[in-house]
Amino acid sequence: MNDDFNDYFEQDQEDEAQQPHVETEQEREDREIAEATIERRHNTLRLLLLAIIAMLALFLCWWVWARYFHPQVEGQERGYVMQITSEGALLKTFEGKLMSERYVADTIVYEANFIFTIRNDSIATKAKAFEGTGQRVLVTYETYRGNLPWRGNSTTIVTDIMPDTTTTTDSTHLTTRRPYKI
Repeated sequence: MNDDFNDYFEQDQEDEAQQPHVETEQEREDREIAEATIERRHNTLRLLLLAIIAMLALFLCWWVWARYFHPQVEGQERGYVMQITSEGALLKTFEGKLMSERYVADTIVYEANFIFTIRNDSIATKAKAFEGTGQRVLVTYETYRGNLPWRGNSTTIVTDIMPDTTTTTDSTHLTTRRPYKI
């Protein structure tokens, strides 16, 4: 059977399919509210994520500052300079050993040397002048929690060295180790 003629009912369906849908006022309001709600939800999640990332970044910055750039202990040590050596080719520092007077007075010696790093050339020159002379010196230092490559091998950094002029041999008050207050 050959069906070459146009059907009256099929033509109406084709006309309806070709006509664009006209949005009513209520449909438009519903669509705009839905779009705004979705956008607001995404903005809230984005802001929450950015706040969490910012808090993590601030915590990381604080942790790095507290570990590597804030001295944990500031103190002084009396003793005799035993050895000063120059270390590093590119990041030059001076490493030193001090025989602490506190350990000289102690009968049981656990660690006889106070190991430190000197970053400044002028302080290192002064320390080399005291090396092996047997003259007692007073070393001012800062101790950090972490070690950085340009600060040498030790976490104890010497900030000043001078000859000790006190004649007291009482070893109970020679070392002043106090926590650095923030």
